Amino acid sequence: MAARPSTLDTRKFASPAVKALMSQRSAEFGGLLLGLLGLAILVALATYDPRDPSLNTATTRHVSNLAGSGGAMLADILLQGFGVVAVLPGLAMLTWCWRIASRRGLGSFGGRLAALLAALPMLAAIVAVVPLPRNGPPWPVMAGLGGSIGRLVADTEIGAGASLFGIVGSASVWLLGTILALVLGWLSLGLSRSEWKSAGRVASVAARYSVSAGGGALSRGAGSMSGASGWLVNLVNRQPDGLEPDVAPLPAPAAPRRVSRDEPRTMAEPVASAAAAPVRAVKPQALPRRPPAEQIKLPFDEAGWKFPGLDLLNDPPPRASTGPSEEALQANARLLETVLSDYGVQGEIVEIRPGPVVTLYELVPAPGIRSARVIGLADDVARSLSVTAVRIATVSGRNVIGIEVPNSKRETVFLSEILSSEEGQKSAGRLSLALGKDISGKAIFADLARMPHLMIAGTTGSGKSVGVNAMILSLLYRLSPDQCRLILIDPKMLELSIYEGIPHLMAPVVTEPAKAVTALKWTVREMERRYRAMSQLGVRNVGGFNDRVAEARAKGEVVTRKVQTGFDPDTGRPTFEEQPLALEPLPFIVVVVDEMADLMMV
Repeated sequence: MAARPSTLDTRKFASPAVKALMSQRSAEFGGLLLGLLGLAILVALATYDPRDPSLNTATTRHVSNLAGSGGAMLADILLQGFGVVAVLPGLAMLTWCWRIASRRGLGSFGGRLAALLAALPMLAAIVAVVPLPRNGPPWPVMAGLGGSIGRLVADTEIGAGASLFGIVGSASVWLLGTILALVLGWLSLGLSRSEWKSAGRVASVAARYSVSAGGGALSRGAGSMSGASGWLVNLVNRQPDGLEPDVAPLPAPAAPRRVSRDEPRTMAEPVASAAAAPVRAVKPQALPRRPPAEQIKLPFDEAGWKFPGLDLLNDPPPRASTGPSEEALQANARLLETVLSDYGVQGEIVEIRPGPVVTLYELVPAPGIRSARVIGLADDVARSLSVTAVRIATVSGRNVIGIEVPNSKRETVFLSEILSSEEGQKSAGRLSLALGKDISGKAIFADLARMPHLMIAGTTGSGKSVGVNAMILSLLYRLSPDQCRLILIDPKMLELSIYEGIPHLMAPVVTEPAKAVTALKWTVREMERRYRAMSQLGVRNVGGFNDRVAEARAKGEVVTRKVQTGFDPDTGRPTFEEQPLALEPLPFIVVVVDEMADLMMV
């Protein structure tokens, strides 16, 4: 039986009317998806919160964006990249949805999409040259109104025009870019001339209505719209800095963020003020003496940063009430001479240096007494004095032997006493840390900038956390946020969480090990960027860089670098040009990691 020829390729399964209906429904479904996507983008932008988790904000707080975590990340990318122009994709998609739903046609979808992608950086470049208003609501991102991509495109265009024809070239390039951006934006929306006129008439009517009848309408509907207006006010006055922590603000001692007496200041403004303030060399501020008046909170001057007073710390008790008395020290010295004489070591204690934990007795041995013989009696002397341990060693450069005996009662070292000491006032280190007292009772300071790494180790209860907190407070009492920034990593979520909300933080306190790795990788990239910047100025550290920047600003000097721009077409040799450097002071970045062993296991 012969096979029957197949006619499946020529058979028509649907009539032209059904096909047209299916095509129309598919287009309407696609338009609906575009409308929903555009609405989601606008909602994500309207409810954007810099504190939400995103690609540049590591936090565990609950996402407040109405579009969810994906909307928060998308809004952050759009605003950081294109600024206020980020609303264009949402408006374009809503316009496309309306044209498809009204059967007006969209034309070439690929052409509209290409025009939209090209219009985004061009419009962002136009807006990037517009400065932020000083008295208006704060902009939520630090990249400016045009975003980072808009700023990059604007700098490239204006720089190219200036290199060819100077100021006239810059203005011409900006004008041509404006015309091109407007044309691309018009093409991306796909509206006809009559539709633009209709939209303009609707906007003018809405504007006239809002001006003429807005006051009465608002007064009549105040009761019913109170919730919505409160939400909008909170949305407009949202804190703009992504570095603000995700916990409730601290009480009065941590309220430095004030610009005026009536308007709250946001945490982004210490960074902005650091960029706008005149450049100066980072020099530690001399610690103020304890004022007689009582201070109940940190006073921060409206004109600039004001360092906290020492009266926020507990006052140390009088020395006579904590340390051993003079009679007790003399009695211990005579007892120590007697114990040494029992073991055949003759000598005289000529100096007693009481410390907070141990007391140093300086022994001048009799002629013929070897130092090794006295040092070998450490355990026997400790047993005879009924103490845990005694340390005996020679004092370099002197004819005495030092004997350290533990005090019967340890003295508490107060941070206010160390910071107000003469050593603290004279400390010239850029990152001076208060470490405590030596055995003679003198305050000890160390410069972290000269280390530049410090590891604190010890057994449980030995005072590691107390030492870390004293070091952090030493930096806060001497350096402003534009001089020193902190990155705190606390996997235990207990030790460093008390610093949540201070202006010195570059990011909220990191409590998750995975995010701590991201923070440390960013720190490495920032370190490499600073190395490149310092090599261009011929300096070796951050202090030298800031000194060089301050010197250049004071002299009005323009620091340039030589950059290869291409090759000579005639000789084939490389061509170079001098480009000016944008000099800004670099704050010190101090990274504090609690429980390093837990972090090393990640």
